[in-house]
Amino acid sequence: MLDRMTAHADELAVDVRGLRKQYGDVTAVDGVDLGIRRGEVFGLLGPNGAGKSTTVEILQGHRSRDAGEVSVLGSDPAHGTRAWRSRVGIVWQDESAPAELTVRETVRHFARYYPRPRDPEEVIGLVGLEAKAGSRVKALSGGQRRRLDVALGVIGGPELLLLDEPTTGFDPAARRQFWDLIRLLAQEGTTIVLTTHYLEEAEALADRLAVIAKGQVVAEGEPSALRERYGTDATVTWTEPDGGTRVERTRTPTQTVTELVRRFDGEIPGLLVTRPTLEDVYLRLTGQEDAR
Repeated sequence: MLDRMTAHADELAVDVRGLRKQYGDVTAVDGVDLGIRRGEVFGLLGPNGAGKSTTVEILQGHRSRDAGEVSVLGSDPAHGTRAWRSRVGIVWQDESAPAELTVRETVRHFARYYPRPRDPEEVIGLVGLEAKAGSRVKALSGGQRRRLDVALGVIGGPELLLLDEPTTGFDPAARRQFWDLIRLLAQEGTTIVLTTHYLEEAEALADRLAVIAKGQVVAEGEPSALRERYGTDATVTWTEPDGGTRVERTRTPTQTVTELVRRFDGEIPGLLVTRPTLEDVYLRLTGQEDAR
């Protein structure tokens, strides 16, 4: 994934230092630092209330901050001009288009807000709504409305696309189609910031991830690096000659399997080796290991 970012390695689309946001006595964002490269797909993971959505809202200029420095596409979002806003696309969790317009009318209408929009028909196809292009928004299912929200987020051809839980309500087929769209946009050079509760989605799409808990970044890196750095021991399971099942947790599973091969003089009955998943790492980092 990282190959496409080589030409932009020294350029940051998003540069955040010491970001803080307080709501009364509640600290939503507590000193967050982020550096997101141009052309990168960057995932923000964290439980509800961790500060993900607030961070995205500040990046878009929708919400003010209490402290810290923020640069998005070279500008401070708090003072973003209309021209700057046209370069940033966003899909909110609870966004919904006007109910009485058709899908085609809605996408065409929003396209007029941007100086260099994508072709509306192309965008409708990208989100899989060709068959619903003539349907009124109020007649769409929840998942179809989310697809329309995504279409409105990308219609302006943004340099930076902020996605806040974009696939909530999608069925598995729609989610996979959305993944293909994100990969296409990334290949075209769009920088994408994605918040999601779906760990499989984050691992499939993100070049790098930041895990946020209680308003702070507790880990950051490529998904594979996070598994390696924060993952617990691997688990080796096999069946003994008496039929009993043995389970061993180890940091050296290859060595354990080699010893078993010698002991069994070949094939190991019921052998299963499992390594820590991104979900295991996420639950550990956010203090939710007991939630499994």
